[in-house]
Amino acid sequence: MNNPFKAMLADAARSAGFSVGSWVMSASPLVAEAMGCAGFDWAVVDMEHTPLDMMEVVHLLQAIAGTPMLPITRIPWNDSVMVKRVLDAGVQTLMFPFVQNAQEAQRAVAAAKYAPEGVRGMAGMSRGSRFGTVKDYFKVANDAVSVIVQVETPEAMACIEAIASVPGVDSVFMGPGDLSGAMGHTGNLMHPEVVALMADGVKRCHLVGKPVGTVGGTPEAVAIYRAAGFDYVGCASDLGLLMRSAAGVLSAIRAQSVLVQAQGY
Repeated sequence: MNNPFKAMLADAARSAGFSVGSWVMSASPLVAEAMGCAGFDWAVVDMEHTPLDMMEVVHLLQAIAGTPMLPITRIPWNDSVMVKRVLDAGVQTLMFPFVQNAQEAQRAVAAAKYAPEGVRGMAGMSRGSRFGTVKDYFKVANDAVSVIVQVETPEAMACIEAIASVPGVDSVFMGPGDLSGAMGHTGNLMHPEVVALMADGVKRCHLVGKPVGTVGGTPEAVAIYRAAGFDYVGCASDLGLLMRSAAGVLSAIRAQSVLVQAQGY
Protein backbone atom coordinates (compact mmCIF):
# COMPACT_ATOMS: atom_id res chain seq x y z
CA MET A 1 0.00 0.00 0.00
CA ASN A 2 1.03 3.59 -0.49
CA ASN A 3 -0.45 7.00 0.21
CA PRO A 4 -1.03 9.05 -2.95
CA PHE A 5 -1.42 12.31 -1.02
CA LYS A 6 1.97 11.93 0.67
CA ALA A 7 3.45 11.05 -2.72
CA MET A 8 1.88 14.16 -4.27
CA LEU A 9 3.41 16.42 -1.61
CA ALA A 10 6.79 14.74 -2.02
CA ASP A 11 6.68 15.20 -5.78
CA ALA A 12 5.67 18.85 -5.32
CA ALA A 13 8.58 19.43 -2.94
CA ARG A 14 11.06 18.01 -5.45
CA SER A 15 9.73 20.13 -8.30
CA ALA A 16 8.72 23.26 -6.35
CA GLY A 17 5.16 22.41 -7.35
CA PHE A 18 1.85 23.46 -5.86
CA SER A 19 -1.50 21.69 -5.56
CA VAL A 20 -5.00 23.12 -5.37
CA GLY A 21 -7.90 21.48 -3.58
CA SER A 22 -11.29 22.32 -2.16
CA TRP A 23 -13.77 21.22 0.50
CA VAL A 24 -16.70 18.83 0.25
CA MET A 25 -19.45 20.25 2.46
CA SER A 26 -22.50 19.05 0.54
CA ALA A 27 -22.35 15.44 1.81
CA SER A 28 -23.28 14.44 -1.74
CA PRO A 29 -21.35 11.66 -3.52
CA LEU A 30 -22.51 13.02 -6.88
CA VAL A 31 -21.19 16.50 -6.13
CA ALA A 32 -17.94 15.06 -4.73
CA GLU A 33 -17.49 13.08 -7.93
CA ALA A 34 -18.14 16.20 -10.00
CA MET A 35 -15.51 18.12 -8.02
CA GLY A 36 -13.03 15.37 -8.84
CA CYS A 37 -13.93 15.53 -12.51
CA ALA A 38 -13.52 19.33 -12.44
CA GLY A 39 -9.81 18.87 -11.85
CA PHE A 40 -9.09 19.61 -8.18
CA ASP A 41 -5.97 17.82 -6.96
CA TRP A 42 -7.52 16.96 -3.58
CA ALA A 43 -10.57 17.68 -1.46
CA VAL A 44 -11.36 17.55 2.24
CA VAL A 45 -14.30 15.33 3.10
CA ASP A 46 -15.41 17.24 6.17
CA MET A 47 -16.92 15.43 9.14
CA GLU A 48 -16.32 18.32 11.55
CA HIS A 49 -18.82 20.82 10.18
CA THR A 50 -21.23 18.64 8.18
CA PRO A 51 -23.83 16.00 9.14
CA LEU A 52 -21.81 13.16 7.56
CA ASP A 53 -22.09 9.75 9.19
CA MET A 54 -19.71 6.83 8.62
CA MET A 55 -21.59 5.17 5.76
CA GLU A 56 -21.91 8.49 3.96
CA VAL A 57 -18.14 8.93 4.24
CA VAL A 58 -17.71 5.55 2.54
CA HIS A 59 -20.05 6.62 -0.26
CA LEU A 60 -18.09 9.84 -0.76
CA LEU A 61 -14.80 7.96 -0.88
CA GLN A 62 -16.26 5.53 -3.42
CA ALA A 63 -17.42 8.42 -5.60
CA ILE A 64 -14.08 10.24 -5.42
CA ALA A 65 -12.18 7.02 -6.17
CA GLY A 66 -13.42 7.19 -9.77
CA THR A 67 -11.66 10.54 -10.29
CA PRO A 68 -8.04 11.75 -10.10
CA MET A 69 -8.86 13.85 -7.01
CA LEU A 70 -7.34 12.66 -3.72
CA PRO A 71 -9.53 12.61 -0.59
CA ILE A 72 -8.53 14.01 2.80
CA THR A 73 -10.97 13.22 5.60
CA ARG A 74 -11.28 15.73 8.44
CA ILE A 75 -12.61 13.98 11.51
CA PRO A 76 -14.75 15.83 14.07
CA TRP A 77 -12.12 15.71 16.84
CA ASN A 78 -8.85 14.14 17.95
CA ASP A 79 -10.62 11.00 19.14
CA SER A 80 -9.04 7.55 18.87
CA VAL A 81 -12.38 5.75 18.47
CA MET A 82 -13.35 7.96 15.52
CA VAL A 83 -9.89 7.53 14.00
CA LYS A 84 -10.15 3.76 14.22
CA ARG A 85 -13.55 3.75 12.54
CA VAL A 86 -12.65 6.00 9.61
CA LEU A 87 -9.40 4.12 8.93
CA ASP A 88 -11.29 0.83 8.90
CA ALA A 89 -13.76 2.50 6.51
CA GLY A 90 -10.93 3.09 4.04
CA VAL A 91 -9.67 6.57 4.88
CA GLN A 92 -5.94 6.96 4.26
CA THR A 93 -5.31 10.67 4.79
CA LEU A 94 -6.61 12.12 8.05
CA MET A 95 -6.93 15.75 9.11
CA PHE A 96 -7.11 16.40 12.85
CA PRO A 97 -8.74 19.72 13.79
CA PHE A 98 -7.61 22.10 16.55
CA VAL A 99 -4.29 20.54 17.53
CA GLN A 100 -2.83 22.82 20.18
CA ASN A 101 0.54 21.32 21.10
CA ALA A 102 3.00 18.51 20.47
CA GLN A 103 1.27 16.21 22.96
CA GLU A 104 -2.01 16.43 21.06
CA ALA A 105 -0.16 15.81 17.80
CA GLN A 106 1.45 12.71 19.36
CA ARG A 107 -1.99 11.48 20.40
CA ALA A 108 -3.26 11.95 16.85
CA VAL A 109 -0.39 9.96 15.37
CA ALA A 110 -0.78 7.18 17.95
CA ALA A 111 -4.48 6.81 17.12
CA ALA A 112 -3.67 6.47 13.41
CA LYS A 113 -0.94 3.84 13.73
CA TYR A 114 -0.85 0.16 14.66
CA ALA A 115 1.52 -1.01 17.40
CA PRO A 116 4.34 -0.50 18.06
CA GLU A 117 4.03 3.05 16.65
CA GLY A 118 0.52 3.57 18.00
CA VAL A 119 -2.65 2.20 19.53
CA ARG A 120 -4.98 1.64 16.55
CA GLY A 121 -7.17 -1.39 17.17
CA MET A 122 -6.79 -4.30 14.76
CA ALA A 123 -9.67 -5.64 12.70
CA GLY A 124 -9.22 -8.68 10.49
CA MET A 125 -11.81 -7.62 7.93
CA SER A 126 -12.34 -4.02 6.85
CA ARG A 127 -12.61 -1.81 3.81
CA GLY A 128 -9.25 -0.34 4.85
CA SER A 129 -7.55 -3.69 4.25
CA ARG A 130 -9.49 -4.19 1.01
CA PHE A 131 -11.55 -6.74 2.91
CA GLY A 132 -8.53 -8.73 3.98
CA THR A 133 -6.90 -8.93 0.55
CA VAL A 134 -3.91 -6.65 1.31
CA LYS A 135 -0.97 -8.87 2.17
CA ASP A 136 0.51 -8.17 5.64
CA TYR A 137 -1.91 -5.28 6.08
CA PHE A 138 -1.08 -4.74 9.76
CA LYS A 139 2.60 -4.38 8.85
CA VAL A 140 2.19 -2.03 5.88
CA ALA A 141 -0.82 0.05 6.94
CA ASN A 142 1.12 2.56 9.03
CA ASP A 143 3.11 3.82 6.05
CA ALA A 144 -0.09 4.12 4.03
CA VAL A 145 -1.66 6.56 6.50
CA SER A 146 -1.00 10.29 6.27
CA VAL A 147 -1.57 12.49 9.33
CA ILE A 148 -2.34 16.19 8.88
CA VAL A 149 -2.69 18.33 12.00
CA GLN A 150 -4.60 21.58 11.96
CA VAL A 151 -3.16 24.61 13.76
CA GLU A 152 -5.90 27.14 14.43
CA THR A 153 -4.94 29.43 17.36
CA PRO A 154 -2.10 31.80 18.28
CA GLU A 155 -1.20 29.40 21.11
CA ALA A 156 -0.72 26.57 18.62
CA MET A 157 1.18 28.84 16.24
CA ALA A 158 3.59 29.67 19.06
CA CYS A 159 4.70 26.03 19.24
CA ILE A 160 4.23 25.10 15.59
CA GLU A 161 7.78 23.76 15.22
CA ALA A 162 7.23 21.30 18.05
CA ILE A 163 3.91 20.21 16.54
CA ALA A 164 5.37 19.82 13.06
CA SER A 165 8.39 17.89 14.39
CA VAL A 166 6.33 15.10 15.97
CA PRO A 167 7.27 11.81 14.26
CA GLY A 168 4.36 10.63 12.14
CA VAL A 169 3.00 14.12 11.46
CA ASP A 170 3.22 14.39 7.68
CA SER A 171 2.04 17.96 7.23
CA VAL A 172 0.52 20.95 9.00
CA PHE A 173 -2.65 22.72 7.93
CA MET A 174 -3.39 26.25 9.15
CA GLY A 175 -7.05 27.13 9.67
CA PRO A 176 -7.44 30.85 8.91
CA GLY A 177 -11.07 31.00 10.04
CA ASP A 178 -10.55 30.02 13.65
CA LEU A 179 -7.13 31.66 13.74
CA SER A 180 -8.49 35.02 12.62
CA GLY A 181 -11.26 34.82 15.24
CA ALA A 182 -8.81 33.91 18.00
CA MET A 183 -6.67 36.90 16.99
CA GLY A 184 -9.61 39.29 17.32
CA HIS A 185 -10.30 39.57 13.57
CA THR A 186 -13.43 37.43 13.31
CA GLY A 187 -14.57 37.12 9.72
CA ASN A 188 -11.51 38.91 8.34
CA LEU A 189 -9.40 35.94 7.31
CA MET A 190 -7.10 38.05 5.16
CA HIS A 191 -6.30 40.63 7.83
CA PRO A 192 -2.61 41.57 7.46
CA GLU A 193 -1.79 40.36 10.98
CA VAL A 194 -3.34 36.96 10.28
CA VAL A 195 -1.61 36.57 6.92
CA ALA A 196 1.73 37.64 8.44
CA LEU A 197 1.47 35.11 11.29
CA MET A 198 0.57 32.35 8.85
CA ALA A 199 3.48 33.23 6.54
CA ASP A 200 5.83 33.09 9.51
CA GLY A 201 4.39 29.71 10.44
CA VAL A 202 5.10 28.40 6.94
CA LYS A 203 8.77 29.33 7.25
CA ARG A 204 9.04 27.68 10.65
CA CYS A 205 7.43 24.45 9.42
CA HIS A 206 9.68 24.35 6.38
CA LEU A 207 12.71 24.67 8.64
CA VAL A 208 11.77 21.32 10.20
CA GLY A 209 10.99 19.81 6.83
CA LYS A 210 7.20 19.66 6.88
CA PRO A 211 4.85 20.84 4.11
CA VAL A 212 2.07 23.25 4.99
CA GLY A 213 -1.45 23.79 3.66
CA THR A 214 -4.36 26.15 4.17
CA VAL A 215 -7.62 27.21 2.55
CA GLY A 216 -8.72 30.48 0.94
CA GLY A 217 -12.16 31.56 -0.15
CA THR A 218 -11.17 33.08 -3.50
CA PRO A 219 -8.51 32.68 -6.20
CA GLU A 220 -7.04 35.96 -4.96
CA ALA A 221 -6.63 34.54 -1.45
CA VAL A 222 -5.07 31.38 -2.87
CA ALA A 223 -2.55 33.54 -4.75
CA ILE A 224 -1.59 35.34 -1.54
CA TYR A 225 -1.09 32.05 0.29
CA ARG A 226 0.91 30.64 -2.59
CA ALA A 227 3.21 33.69 -2.49
CA ALA A 228 3.62 33.11 1.25
CA GLY A 229 5.08 29.67 0.53
CA PHE A 230 2.19 27.30 1.25
CA ASP A 231 2.61 23.94 -0.44
CA TYR A 232 -1.06 23.10 -0.93
CA VAL A 233 -4.10 25.38 -0.72
CA GLY A 234 -7.81 24.72 -0.90
CA CYS A 235 -10.18 27.13 -2.60
CA ALA A 236 -13.64 27.50 -1.09
CA SER A 237 -15.91 24.42 -1.06
CA ASP A 238 -18.44 22.69 -3.25
CA LEU A 239 -21.29 24.55 -1.54
CA GLY A 240 -19.36 27.81 -1.48
CA LEU A 241 -18.68 27.64 -5.20
CA LEU A 242 -22.31 26.66 -5.88
CA MET A 243 -23.75 29.52 -3.82
CA ARG A 244 -21.34 32.05 -5.29
CA SER A 245 -22.26 31.03 -8.82
CA ALA A 246 -25.97 30.96 -8.02
CA ALA A 247 -25.82 34.42 -6.45
CA GLY A 248 -23.95 35.78 -9.47
CA VAL A 249 -26.45 34.36 -11.94
CA LEU A 250 -29.43 35.65 -9.98
CA SER A 251 -27.86 39.08 -9.61
CA ALA A 252 -27.28 39.31 -13.36
CA ILE A 253 -30.84 38.20 -14.16
CA ARG A 254 -32.36 40.68 -11.72
CA ALA A 255 -30.19 43.48 -13.05
CA GLN A 256 -31.37 42.67 -16.57
CA SER A 257 -34.99 42.69 -15.36
CA VAL A 258 -34.54 46.16 -13.86
CA LEU A 259 -33.00 47.39 -17.11
CA VAL A 260 -35.85 45.93 -19.18
CA GLN A 261 -38.46 47.54 -16.94
CA ALA A 262 -36.66 50.90 -17.10
CA GLN A 263 -36.66 50.74 -20.89
CA GLY A 264 -40.38 50.01 -20.93
CA TYR A 265 -40.16 46.56 -22.60
